[in-house]
Amino acid sequence: MPQNLTLEDIARITGVSRSTVSRVVNDHPNVSEDVRKRVMEAIRETGYQPNAAARALASQRANTIGLILPHSVGFLFTDPFYPLFTTGIAQMCNQTDYTLALFLVGSQKDEDKVFERVSRGGLVDGVIVQAGHHGGQAIIHKLVKAGIPTIVVGRPFEALDVHYVDVDNLSSAYTAVTHLIRLGRRRIATITGPVTSTVGIDRRQGYLNAFTDRELQTDEALIAEGDFTENGGYYAMQQLLSARPDAVFAASDAMAIGAMRAAKEAGLDIPRDIAFVGFDDLPAAAKAQVPLTTIRQPVYDFGQKTVELLIDLINNDPKSPCCTLLDAQLIIRDSCGAKLASA
Repeated sequence: MPQNLTLEDIARITGVSRSTVSRVVNDHPNVSEDVRKRVMEAIRETGYQPNAAARALASQRANTIGLILPHSVGFLFTDPFYPLFTTGIAQMCNQTDYTLALFLVGSQKDEDKVFERVSRGGLVDGVIVQAGHHGGQAIIHKLVKAGIPTIVVGRPFEALDVHYVDVDNLSSAYTAVTHLIRLGRRRIATITGPVTSTVGIDRRQGYLNAFTDRELQTDEALIAEGDFTENGGYYAMQQLLSARPDAVFAASDAMAIGAMRAAKEAGLDIPRDIAFVGFDDLPAAAKAQVPLTTIRQPVYDFGQKTVELLIDLINNDPKSPCCTLLDAQLIIRDSCGAKLASA
């Protein structure tokens, strides 16, 4: 098979001009169907691979998606959510012939540099930005103002003119706490995410709504703030122990696992003395010493869906900004005490 074929070679084989071959390769509409078929057949038979840079120049597309994560490198690779989420994004980019460019933003200086790069024509076709916290709002404003196709992961703090993808954190947290109430637990504590994040705020509100709808009293002593890490859950649980909770809803699996460790060290039996429900259903949940009941959010699918929506935004006229909510479900294991209640 001929190697290093050029547009001129395909033009000579098919008897058309180089510019006509270029129009076929870049899917230009002003080519007759007969010529298009002839050129495509020659491409298939010869194994010709169009130069990616040349195609991008001709189509004014980079075929590259930017992923902006406003976190430190350490947090990115220690939080079990992000590797799975990023894998979903990368796999969908591979399937759709897009290259993924990763940008980490940990400071205002980083943000300015990253925005300058992604707003420069020809580097990326669109951007995914994870910014469900106060610090991520500024770069969203800049991306929207610059007219760059953007999908935000997580509910933004402000009603920005932007598309975003999330799970229904309010409803999911409500489901988790309702499950514990139905099992007869009444001193139900929660370890929230950071109050600087919309996910932390929404899951805390879902916890409160479950009590309000049943006209049950809440106790501020049963609410502790965490940081989505196992150690954060451990230290938050140590604060809660004096309030004598009989159940805990933690806003992430990592925090739930840390909290269960603190409860065990305090001599409490799980789930007889205290029940736990987490959020995420990452692999560690099922492998915990006491398998963790949790809210399963489709983290991998989350990443894939975000890419699908962004590509649609890149290829089509932007529609009115919308919110896409993915389904989450309660996964019942040993830590909540459902088996004790049914015995």
